[in-house]
Amino acid sequence: MTDSGSTGLLLVISGPSGVGKTTIAHRILERFDGIFSVSVTTRPRGRDEVDGQDYTFVEPEQFKAMFEAGDFLESAEVFGKHAYGTPRDPVRQRLSEGRLVILDIDVQGAGQVRRSMPEAFMLFILPPSEEELHRRLESRGRDDEEAIQRRFAEATHEIELATTHDLYDAFVVNSVLDDAIEEACALIAGRMQQGPRETLA
Repeated sequence: MTDSGSTGLLLVISGPSGVGKTTIAHRILERFDGIFSVSVTTRPRGRDEVDGQDYTFVEPEQFKAMFEAGDFLESAEVFGKHAYGTPRDPVRQRLSEGRLVILDIDVQGAGQVRRSMPEAFMLFILPPSEEELHRRLESRGRDDEEAIQRRFAEATHEIELATTHDLYDAFVVNSVLDDAIEEACALIAGRMQQGPRETLA
């Protein structure tokens, strides 16, 4: 473990589909020379995906062994089919190098990270309104009406969980994208100046 002056920051960024979270996360990445944590998954590798860069692809047996060994900061099974997890050691290594490490995960995963690494900075991106969120989901043109309604229901549930539990350190409303990016970056810069709240284990 290095001294606190060179310790990086673990940023957990969450938000519902259609809120602009991924765009904001990438702009934060550029601004702070950060890195995304590469998740481990049991799902098959896509044609254009690079193992170890997009995801680390493993067999279910290997994932189970990693889970039982406590190798994940957080993990989840999606749609009862494929498992995903954030490996602990690469995150800690990057933090010890003074880097900003970004986890783009849902509220359930964020809760697991908060228990594992309470020093993480937790940021949730909110839409300006439910109506605007629904409009954004429709305007993406990716889904039929049934899928849009399902995503919208999931999104409103996630927002309710995030705003009614004492989990996130800050909320940013994405009304105007550039303004939301500036607000998020200011919050992160302020948190980095404070130094670590707790020593990493």
